[in-house]
Amino acid sequence: MYPEELVKPMRDELINAGFEALYTSEDVDKALAKEGTTLVMVNSVCGCAAGTARPGAIASLGADKFPTNLTTVFAGVEKESTQKAREYMIPFPPSSPAIALFKDGNLVHMLERHHIEGRSAQMIAQNLAAAYDEHC
Repeated sequence: MYPEELVKPMRDELINAGFEALYTSEDVDKALAKEGTTLVMVNSVCGCAAGTARPGAIASLGADKFPTNLTTVFAGVEKESTQKAREYMIPFPPSSPAIALFKDGNLVHMLERHHIEGRSAQMIAQNLAAAYDEHC
């Protein structure tokens, strides 16, 4: 577990962009029970989260279509909510950072860490925008 003072700015970057932080398994269940599309950003302290995943997820919100609900869990910090979110992401193995798009509670698009590493924030945003175009 990481200290709160370390992760707060990383969490707040998403919250300030309109993401709802999910702290419990009940929060995750409620978020994914909502109708429409829900983006779940599995946040992380790693460099690829800071350099491309968070900026890419935020930039993707400038697309013509975007998810109805924006949520985030924090791997290594919010164990309960992260574990619950990952259960919804099966068959994909646990990955952080990761970005998942759900439609009416069903996983329809997934970016795992290996899709994020080595790619620019713009590439992440474009990938997500294409998924939004199809599913939102």
